[in-house]
Amino acid sequence: MGKRSGVTAARGFAAGGMSCGVKKTGAKDLAIIMSDRPAVAWGAFTKNSVKGAPVIWSRECLRSAQARAIVVNSGNSNVLTKDGYEHARRMARAVAEKLGVGERQVFVASTGVIGQPLPVEKIETGIAELFPRLSSQGGVDAAEAIMTTDLTPKETSATFDIGGGRVTVGGCAKGSGMIGPSMATMLAFITTDAAVSKTVAKDLTKRACDASFNSITVDGDTSTSDMLILMANAASGAPVIEKPSGKRYSLLLEKTTEVCEYLAKEIVRDGEGATKFVTVNVTGAVSEKAAKQVAMSIAKSPLVKTALFGQDANWGRILCAAGYSGVAVDAYKAKLSISGVPIFSCGALVSDDWEASAAPKLKEKNVEITLDLGVGKASARVWTCDFSYDYVKINADYRT
Repeated sequence: MGKRSGVTAARGFAAGGMSCGVKKTGAKDLAIIMSDRPAVAWGAFTKNSVKGAPVIWSRECLRSAQARAIVVNSGNSNVLTKDGYEHARRMARAVAEKLGVGERQVFVASTGVIGQPLPVEKIETGIAELFPRLSSQGGVDAAEAIMTTDLTPKETSATFDIGGGRVTVGGCAKGSGMIGPSMATMLAFITTDAAVSKTVAKDLTKRACDASFNSITVDGDTSTSDMLILMANAASGAPVIEKPSGKRYSLLLEKTTEVCEYLAKEIVRDGEGATKFVTVNVTGAVSEKAAKQVAMSIAKSPLVKTALFGQDANWGRILCAAGYSGVAVDAYKAKLSISGVPIFSCGALVSDDWEASAAPKLKEKNVEITLDLGVGKASARVWTCDFSYDYVKINADYRT
């Protein structure tokens, strides 16, 4: 007997995953996440101007007052194909007909290879087979079915009290490579039994996403298919949160961000070929926007990432990446440390033996880079990983 987890941790949600023949390997490649009652939903999507048909479809679904389900296939991204939009619609329609609702109440997501026609007939057959098997124990199957180059499924949940009612937020995500900011190929689905207005769902999604999925990078590539969908179905019976303010909203935002942040970090830890999990902190900036811009520049630098893989404390590459971020950086005010070891301060190295102190830290799996710009009080944090030989191998033969 399974248990409620991930997207089915919250009450009123069921899910499942199976193989319908999209992937040549026979691995699971179809997932459905469903609410047993109308839900309020919102989403965040890739900022890539080349968008997959499912992204276009799902953005249009945001206009609907209610949502009921999400259908996802992996192994094929349904991007840049002649009939992509119609195929996305057919996926939505196949689920909507089972639920007896309008097709615009079903979000669609696809992930995998770009430019190959989607075998939509196989997916439609799979939906018919999977739908009767959806259950409150199907969260992990759904998390497995959305994977591509991921090594492990990613899911989590959090439970807390709001206004005397017990509320749960759960979620699952996939992502390993082609991960860059502006929705860091990444998919994430968050479910909650909280009761919220559309305004709250919109604000909640944006703020949680900015603090998590928009704060990670594996390789700096923004996918054509990135998507985050949040569904809230009010099954907890907790009071409705009408506005994005107050104690109840703050608690819901805190827990939703906690779930999203966990999933975002798991994407980085599972980065293609990654051997290190890297936190980049930028402090002392004039604004949070400037701090994040510098942090992302460091986190995306191939030279910084390869140095980390080689366990080389190449601090010059870090300052170089900060310097070309587009934010003015004064090296004579800046201070740099690696995993707590001071390296550079206000224009000079802090000591002659800095490398001996830093070297053991770079052998660890978790590395922290902290750069104090010394010009303000704002800060930002992003997460990334190193670049290894395996990243090149994985992406050199991805289509084969």
